[in-house]
Amino acid sequence: MTIAPGVMATQGFQKLRFLIIDDFDNFRVSMRQILRSLSVDKVETASTGNVAIHLCTYEHFDVVLCDYNLGAGKNGQHILEELRHRKLLKRSSLFLMVTAETSKEMVMGAREYQPDAYLAKPVNRAMLESRLTSLIAQRSALLPINKELDLENIPEAISLCVKAIPIHPRYKSWLMKTLADLYIRVGDYAHARKIYHSVLAQRDISWAQLGKCKVLLAEQAYDEAKMELQDLITKHPDFMEAYDVLADTLTRDGKPSEAQRILEKATELSPNVLLRHKTLAELATSNQNIETAAAAWRRTVKLGAHSIHDGADHYLSLGRTLSEVSEGDLSDTGRSQADEAILALKKMTNRFPDIADIETQSLLIQARIHKGQNREKDAYECLAQAEASVEQDMMTADLGLELGKTLFHLDRPERAESLLNKLAQRFEADPVTVHKIENLLDEPVGFKEKLHARSLNRQGIRAFEAGSLDKAVEAFRKALTIVPSHTALNLNLVQVLMKQMSEGGAPPDTIKQCQQCLFALANLPTQHQQYRRYLELRKKLEAISHA
Repeated sequence: MTIAPGVMATQGFQKLRFLIIDDFDNFRVSMRQILRSLSVDKVETASTGNVAIHLCTYEHFDVVLCDYNLGAGKNGQHILEELRHRKLLKRSSLFLMVTAETSKEMVMGAREYQPDAYLAKPVNRAMLESRLTSLIAQRSALLPINKELDLENIPEAISLCVKAIPIHPRYKSWLMKTLADLYIRVGDYAHARKIYHSVLAQRDISWAQLGKCKVLLAEQAYDEAKMELQDLITKHPDFMEAYDVLADTLTRDGKPSEAQRILEKATELSPNVLLRHKTLAELATSNQNIETAAAAWRRTVKLGAHSIHDGADHYLSLGRTLSEVSEGDLSDTGRSQADEAILALKKMTNRFPDIADIETQSLLIQARIHKGQNREKDAYECLAQAEASVEQDMMTADLGLELGKTLFHLDRPERAESLLNKLAQRFEADPVTVHKIENLLDEPVGFKEKLHARSLNRQGIRAFEAGSLDKAVEAFRKALTIVPSHTALNLNLVQVLMKQMSEGGAPPDTIKQCQQCLFALANLPTQHQQYRRYLELRKKLEAISHA
């Protein structure tokens, strides 16, 4: 006696647990009835994303059928994103996105979190049975590997992949990709490269070319990786992970502006992925592209409304960025940006009330916003409230830096320097914090002034290198009127003036000018990266003075 394929399939569904997520009751009922006709007994339903996440937290489901558009609250992408991030969905489980939505934005965003399949509404029995039969057959064949992956047993997963390749030729592509990914995870780039080259020798497959680029990136072959990634993007312009890897490659290769342009293009193509907008915001901030940073942080905050990746740091960064943008801009645009920043910060304190120091950080940023809009009374009230809520000897490095920056902005430089010097002593074993303190001590001004000072510094360096000492002195002096305590600028000016003295073309008071520059650095922390240079120049100046 033979058993019909359909009967065999429905028998395979019997032991599986299903979860249906849809905001329409009629659809949930319809899907439950179809599953019952396929001999499925264990079916749960959820009408919202939060209910679905709660069910998945406490129960295991083999198959999730999730609508993309669930009305207010989390959508299907948010649910898949959170299940993957919190590892509530095992690798052996199946996630099918069911939707009538066909916009490119939806498809691009959801695809990046890799659902196992899409089902277009309306869904009938034959369609569902066909897709499930194929997916569950693959699930069963690859179950031992996925179980080891869920257990993070990478060596055993690698061994099982190697054994499965000749046994399951139908799933060879999945097995080869998974095996190469695992080799990269354990740092075995030689075996990973061999797989990618083998696959690419037979067919032009995007995942293999991307994997090859990841190996090149790991081996710091940046130029070759860049060329391969650009070629991959040209051939597959919707392959979003290639943009991320290319941006990473350019950043590591010291080309952050190029990396920023790549991420800007990626966020245009797929605008609903929070983490990419966050990376763009951070990169634009480091590139001093403050307008782009503000737009990216704004988008990050908006996308975080229902995302597992939402965080208070996004709101703080948006507030800081808008504070910089709006500083000194008393036009309607400037006031609007300042108001937007304050609104975002207040929303943050309501959204994350249990995070330590969150209210204090908000007040400090608000103080700078008010100061930038000439609202002096509001600025000092915010500062007073913030200071009353903290003990300076116990504050975290981040909070100390925030307070120091605000004290500088509110014309309290002596207190700011005292605070930051104490902070440097407390965190002297933390090079990242020490570097941030050095930067703030050097440039305790607003964004626009900071850019101008840096431009003048570059002019001075170019003039010095060209032998135009008078022009170099002029540029460094102009920069020091903006940031008089800037360590490198003071030392640059001293170095140029001493060069003038050695050539016999310096005015009589040059030694006194050098002494004034060095006196401005008298309290330079010993751990400052310019401290050794400071000592060398001071020693040389003393020798000249006593000559």
